[in-house]
Amino acid sequence: MSSLKHSDRASAAGLLVALGIIYGDIGTSPLYAMQAIIGKERISLDVVYGSVSLIFWTLTLQTTLKYVILILRADNNGEGGILALYALVRKNAKWLTIPAIIGASTLLADGIITPPISVSSAVEGLRILYPNIETIPIVIGILTLLFIIQVFGTTIVGRAFGPVMVIWFLMLLVLGLSQVIYHPEIFKAFNPYYGYELLSKHPGGFWLLGSVFLCTTGAEALYSDLGHCGRGNIRISWIYVKSCLVINYFGQGAWLALHNGEFLNGRKPFYEIMPDWFLLPGICIATMATIIASQALISGSFTLISEAIRLDLWPKVRLVYPSDQKGQLYVPSVNWLLWAGCIGIVLYFQESSNMEAAYGLAITLTMIMTTLLMSFYLYVHKINKLWIAAFMLVYLTIEGSFLAANLLKFTHGGWVSLLLAVIIADIMAMWLKANSIKLRLTEFVNLDEHIPALRELSNDISIPKYSTHLIFMSNAAGENEIESKIIYSIFQKRPKRADIFWFVHVETTDEPYTMDYHVNIMAEDDVIKITFRLGFRVEQRINLFLRKVVQDMVLNKEVDITSRYESLNRQNIMGDFRFVVLERYLSVENDLPWYEEFVMNFYFAIKNITNSEDKWFGLDSSSVKVEKVPLVIRSNVKIKMKRVYS
Repeated sequence: MSSLKHSDRASAAGLLVALGIIYGDIGTSPLYAMQAIIGKERISLDVVYGSVSLIFWTLTLQTTLKYVILILRADNNGEGGILALYALVRKNAKWLTIPAIIGASTLLADGIITPPISVSSAVEGLRILYPNIETIPIVIGILTLLFIIQVFGTTIVGRAFGPVMVIWFLMLLVLGLSQVIYHPEIFKAFNPYYGYELLSKHPGGFWLLGSVFLCTTGAEALYSDLGHCGRGNIRISWIYVKSCLVINYFGQGAWLALHNGEFLNGRKPFYEIMPDWFLLPGICIATMATIIASQALISGSFTLISEAIRLDLWPKVRLVYPSDQKGQLYVPSVNWLLWAGCIGIVLYFQESSNMEAAYGLAITLTMIMTTLLMSFYLYVHKINKLWIAAFMLVYLTIEGSFLAANLLKFTHGGWVSLLLAVIIADIMAMWLKANSIKLRLTEFVNLDEHIPALRELSNDISIPKYSTHLIFMSNAAGENEIESKIIYSIFQKRPKRADIFWFVHVETTDEPYTMDYHVNIMAEDDVIKITFRLGFRVEQRINLFLRKVVQDMVLNKEVDITSRYESLNRQNIMGDFRFVVLERYLSVENDLPWYEEFVMNFYFAIKNITNSEDKWFGLDSSSVKVEKVPLVIRSNVKIKMKRVYS
């Protein structure tokens, strides 16, 4: 299995960062999980002991064993997440695209509920002190402010995340301990038998798994943020986090056991175990923790979308890098779509208790897809097939049970996240299909065959010089290949004479931070092809990268970039560089099956409102020529015309 040596190391600073970044979602689950399990039913000792037992074993089997111990081993050069896992195995089987798309889309869709449910659960604690307070405007205000500050990056805010979460988890621990001393019998729930009794014998006990699942919804974040924190920091910090979470859940269970036979009537066990004098500080700390939970979700969504773009699963939307710090990324379109989704969730569900009824359905599918991809990863790395079968059997059974129980949430609002997931998955599938159609039917030619003609054009003074250095962006991966459309642009559309013709191809690698390049000098001082190999998390600043490559080639005396105009050459003035980007549009000559026509029309409709090719490659607008060329996928050859004579 792949790994980085430094990723297994832990440091005090790394542990603090891990606490601040990755545990927001799973760490704020105590705010609403026990309340969701009890619901409107009378408090029962069987339910209390059974649910606390199920929570402990879910955190142990699902979060600790599956994610912290096993799946964190499947790192892509230190990076994690379902798309990073997909990048590791996608070359081995085409069908793996399906679980990758389902997992990524459900993770994004269900994540829209995370900020509203977390912030609402915290803010609603104010009703204990101020029963008539309107919490919805406060929640919307907090969420709006959170999305506004994304444009500035999270460097400054991130420094405060770790200490706040240390205080939060310490508060969970102390509050839990303050209750278990009144009912130490709750520790019997460590015995899994109580969980089994609840599932098998209590009426409706199995369906409570949908609410029990809330305790582990943030487990996927542990894997997604592997690149930010490192495996060692995550594993060590999880010991502290899990201990605090478990004690708090047991403390809430102890409080519930002492109120056996009562109804909650809107009371939140989390706030009920707080002493009155601590309520206001506790609500403030909880609100800060939920903001951090929301921030982690937003940052994770940005990372997921950027990975999807590099893997041809998402349109090339604008990416902004607020700072040079690793992991700093801002995606404006996704940011405001998430904001709109979160505000819509708040206005539609109103109360956190209503959100609890819908939360968790889609994320269960994400975990199942991660299990499938991980199983194939183990298979590729030749792990004993019996171990792989055991892994699949255990976790597909656990997650299948959670999924079955969560299906009850469909009519209670779970359909919202599933509908969003279907829309996102459709976009990913159609974008991938459109790129596949384009690539399959793009005509490539051997550049070697056109070198004599390019040299002759370069020396033909009867044609006005278009540029000293003419650079074409190419999709041709072959070292000696080029698209026929580029040859057409040079020789036929408008003859483009240049001293040196450069052809640049960008290959996105399955590793996250690769920055390699290869130079193929096909004709000295006339035709050069450069291939950049960039990781799927590297910003494609081709203008900057090419300048560095040219500087190195000049130092190595591989190319002369001074102007060939005699007057300028005598003064040793550098010639001008000009990029040409071919931007395609769907030709009216196409005669496609209805599905392919729909996919391609969708592709170009989205492409028209997202980044142009020159902006995506980070090219200077003043030195770029964008040419529109028709994409003829399948010509209509059935045209019958008859000539008539007057």
